[in-house]
Amino acid sequence: MRSSWRLLSIRGIDIGLHWSMIIVFALLTISLASSYFPATSPDLPDAAAWVIAVMSSVLFFASILLHELGHSFVALRYGIPVSNITLFIFGGVAQLTGRPKSADIEFRIAAAGPAVSIALSAIFGVVWLVGQNVDAIAAPARWLATLNLMLALFNLLPGFPLDGGRILRALVWKWTGSEQRAIRVAVVSGQMLAFGLMGLGALLLFSGNAANGLWLIFIGWFLQNAAMSEAAATGVEDALRDATVGQAMGPEETRVQGRLMLRQLIDEYVLPTGERIFIVVEGDDPRGIVTLRDVTQVDRERWDWTSVRDVMKPWAQLAHVTPQTSLLEALRMMDDLQVRQLPVMDNGSVVGLLTREEVLHYLRLRMELAS
Repeated sequence: MRSSWRLLSIRGIDIGLHWSMIIVFALLTISLASSYFPATSPDLPDAAAWVIAVMSSVLFFASILLHELGHSFVALRYGIPVSNITLFIFGGVAQLTGRPKSADIEFRIAAAGPAVSIALSAIFGVVWLVGQNVDAIAAPARWLATLNLMLALFNLLPGFPLDGGRILRALVWKWTGSEQRAIRVAVVSGQMLAFGLMGLGALLLFSGNAANGLWLIFIGWFLQNAAMSEAAATGVEDALRDATVGQAMGPEETRVQGRLMLRQLIDEYVLPTGERIFIVVEGDDPRGIVTLRDVTQVDRERWDWTSVRDVMKPWAQLAHVTPQTSLLEALRMMDDLQVRQLPVMDNGSVVGLLTREEVLHYLRLRMELAS
């Protein structure tokens, strides 16, 4: 989901477009203009069919966005931040940076998306009924009504991570009082659905319907991977729920002077110690962070006259955390900023760096102790 273009921001939520949607948009438009509209509205001129096809594809993408905004606005209402929405080949995904605190909230967030799609289907259905004598209105309205209804019904299938799987999780959570049991039930349901779709796809493939068969196999494979990823992410959140940065961070990283040349850094610090991250100082004041990756971006021939100061990440550009910061929050910050380390500050002083490796090491220890 990183390979996307930022389109706009709605209520602080960044809306991004994954490159795969460009392919979907092109295929959808070509299919509508060359096949669907000529078959359903043969009196439409070719030029009009292409214009309406483009507009219909845009409206369908807007429908997917509204579906995801339905989830997002309900999540925001209950104080759960939403960092972004990305539209991609299978529709869209809203990235919530928190988890619902109750089964009722989970149910409302999950049900909001399909409710929006059903409402859109009804709206386009009314437009079709009103304008059914005008091909330029009736044809796209009928198509959009049908597709929004199919989107809602598909998402209501009881398989994690589809909306139906999340609704199932909320219901089991409500009935049993155990969120963990609900997650296990939803994940198993998602896997069964995924393997069922792949099995049906294989049957269609061997029956001669290669296109639909391959597509169902692809969807099933995606759902299987998404379900396992969601289960793994939930396990990580549970393991790190009460952990703080201070519990996971290691000893303070070595400090080096900004005037040090890269050759000296490699020969005197990296090779003897194996360290890869250093705090850059001027006197005793921190000025930035330099990593082995920063050094390797510079041609080796320039190491003798390029200083650490020249390649470091300046302190003013770095986000930081405190020892009391939630470890989950710190991990999300690293993910959002696409960095592998964060400076740790306490009472205005640098007390070290938190790295992804330290978080993973701490996570492994917690999981070993739990098992």
